[in-house]
Amino acid sequence: MAAARQPRRRRLDEQLIGAVIPTPLPRPAPPPAPMPQLPAALPAAREPVGDLVFDVARPDADGRVAARALLRALRWPAGHRLHIDVTDGLLLITAAPDGAHPVGTRGALPLPAAARQMCGITSHQVVLLAASPARDLLVVHPSNTITRLLADLHAAVLEGPSHAR
Repeated sequence: MAAARQPRRRRLDEQLIGAVIPTPLPRPAPPPAPMPQLPAALPAAREPVGDLVFDVARPDADGRVAARALLRALRWPAGHRLHIDVTDGLLLITAAPDGAHPVGTRGALPLPAAARQMCGITSHQVVLLAASPARDLLVVHPSNTITRLLADLHAAVLEGPSHAR
């Protein structure tokens, strides 16, 4: 049986040769990393609008949407008269004593056919309802508007400086 070899011990008088390990050259410090860009601040509201209350609904075949929670927040009971305008593809609904459209007995909000057509709202298409009790106003946002706004927002977020490729 062969005897196990002992590892060779390094002698204490050995030195490293300078030609094998050169002296490091002086290098300038790397430039500091750029500071990340902060997201743009949200613009301040022009004036306070009070608390907004949101809901989603689908107009039935007659163009009515169930909005009981929002009608309670706005304090619009059944029979309450409403005025409906179309502005920028949105329906703006306000209380008006001489309004042509009453709140339904079951808490249904009427959306006139001409107004729905001007906003591109079809039966059973989801709409976003935003009520501002402080302004006595309800805004109906068609789903195509919400889709466009969210697509623009998502594109801006995903193409931002922190996600650049």
